Amino acid sequence: MKNKDLASRAINTIRFLAADAVQKAKSGHPGTPMALAPLAYLLWTRYLRYNPANPDWAGRDRFILSCGHASMLLYSMLHLTGYDLSLDDLKAFRQWGSRTPGHPEADHTPGVEVTTGPLGQGLGNAVGMAMASRLLAQRFNRQGHEIVSHRIVALCSDGDLMEGVAAECASLAGFHRLSNLVAFYDDNRITIEGSTDLAFHDDTAARFRAYGWNVLSVADGNTDLAGLSAAIETAFSQRERPTLVIVRTSIGFGSPNKQDTAEAHGSPLGEAEIALAKENLGWPVSPGFLVPQDVLDHFREAILRGERAEKEWRMKFAAYTAAFPNLALEWERGIWGDLPEGWADGIPAFSPEAGAVATRNASNKVLNAIAAKVPELAGGSADLAPSTDTIIKDGGEFLPDAPPGGRNFHFGVREHGMGAILNGMARHGGVIPYGATFFIFSDYMRPSIRLAALTGCRVIYVLTHDSVGVGEDGPTHQPIEHLASLRAMPNLYVIRPADANETAVAWRMAMERTQGPTLIALTRQKIPILPPEPVFRDDGARRGAYVLSEAEGGKPAVLLLATGSEVSVALAAGKLLAAEGIPSRVVSMPCWERFEEQEAAYRASVLPPEVAARVSVEAGSTFGWERYVGSRGASVGIDRFGASAPADRVFRELGITPEAVRDRAKSVLAAAKGGVGA
Repeated sequence: MKNKDLASRAINTIRFLAADAVQKAKSGHPGTPMALAPLAYLLWTRYLRYNPANPDWAGRDRFILSCGHASMLLYSMLHLTGYDLSLDDLKAFRQWGSRTPGHPEADHTPGVEVTTGPLGQGLGNAVGMAMASRLLAQRFNRQGHEIVSHRIVALCSDGDLMEGVAAECASLAGFHRLSNLVAFYDDNRITIEGSTDLAFHDDTAARFRAYGWNVLSVADGNTDLAGLSAAIETAFSQRERPTLVIVRTSIGFGSPNKQDTAEAHGSPLGEAEIALAKENLGWPVSPGFLVPQDVLDHFREAILRGERAEKEWRMKFAAYTAAFPNLALEWERGIWGDLPEGWADGIPAFSPEAGAVATRNASNKVLNAIAAKVPELAGGSADLAPSTDTIIKDGGEFLPDAPPGGRNFHFGVREHGMGAILNGMARHGGVIPYGATFFIFSDYMRPSIRLAALTGCRVIYVLTHDSVGVGEDGPTHQPIEHLASLRAMPNLYVIRPADANETAVAWRMAMERTQGPTLIALTRQKIPILPPEPVFRDDGARRGAYVLSEAEGGKPAVLLLATGSEVSVALAAGKLLAAEGIPSRVVSMPCWERFEEQEAAYRASVLPPEVAARVSVEAGSTFGWERYVGSRGASVGIDRFGASAPADRVFRELGITPEAVRDRAKSVLAAAKGGVGA
């Protein structure tokens, strides 16, 4: 009875830490933490393997709170079990500079594995983590020496399972039979607008069984600890497929007037209602943020338990190191995120004499050269690998019944899910993931790309068919606004290489970048390999922008700035201008973000402030180019949707030609001489 009473008071501690923190912040979501407190208590005190003193220990189970609005549930558990998160941190919930933001943020709060909040993404991250752990297990585990054996545990809500990204990822998880993945679904049947009867009548159990999941149910997640424990044990013992545990709860459990209502979902309960809830559950009304000492001692048993678990794993790893020293070194290198020595030695250089080549095809040659030296590089496409040219030759396939160790992933037609899965793979560690599709379909991936940038995930996006050069497929497949839109996203490198050699540089930049995602936009059509030789250009391209061609005999009268396939258009325009006695400088700008990181002196050396006559050239929206061309410059671009026709005709009709660039440059110079815009 004493232990039962301790468990009950521990659960109420979780409930009211959450309710008090939301009330103090005057915003937040108290109802879900109050409902899920029993499940969280059992998971964190009996079943999850973690070490509060070392949150990044590689052998830990991964816990993902997909319903990130319930962040106070996670923060309460982290504080109570001994992570570096104080009671004062909980009291500062949702405040400026706080370590407890409104939704969990990875690398901001110790113990938070992924950044969640946009619903469905966390479940997708969990699928990615499960896929990464399987890949690593296949690569490193040996009979009697299993160093990869952890579980991936996700907590989901009604909202998570309504989102399309969750369906995409759950479908793929079932297909791959990811048996170390367990998702708990909080079936409280309440969303912000009210009952889920307004919009959601899915038979969730049947849906997930159809996906290939094992499905369990707990009828009373509020008080039935024995039922919850039995479900957890069954789920954690599953060896054949992922498991969904449907847990029926009452949102705002214990609140006399707001339990099972939308009022408990997204706003504080109110001081009076919290007092009534505490009285209802036999909890002292004051003080707030109460953590009884015996309850804290009980939770803090996790510290010694975690130390023992990590020590056991490290002893296992020591035996592994003795048996397989080279593999052990590779494991540690990959987990730390370091690249192998000499990893870039085989990257090819491309000669102009070789003729024109599409940058998507050049990318494949570079990808395979890197993959030969970097075994943790793995990825695939949303059913477009032959078109995006992203197959690792002889890399094997990641399939449930294929030989182990395959590095080519098949995401199916699931761009949104692919993006979330890539983030989970990156956050898991030990894998450098890439994902490919047509550039136009970055629209489907945008929420995941944004979270990768926010979190600093080391993800590489290989996005091909990057302009109206797609041609006959027409405006539905021709990206126009995408470069401008994605350049607006903080912490995302958007690289649009001008030829095969800049493509090689783009891959080097992506591989070396560890604190954020990189997007490489590539052509479908063949484009020329540009002079001068690669040795001259590599450093400049790595700096984001550089002078590619300079007018002979003095200062340029006009600057021509371009990216991607339009760099060759700018070069041709420069020759037309030279024939008329107008000196120009052609600047290739493959990565604006990287260029902005350079010192001011370098930026001024590439774009001299005294040369105000500037023309940008890019087969996309001109939005944003004003940053570089200024008020007296002009942009040659496309500020409308494209058209269905052969690529050359589309470029010509939309004015992306050397002649159009020449004429625009001359008009800019004429305006400057006439004082227009001065």
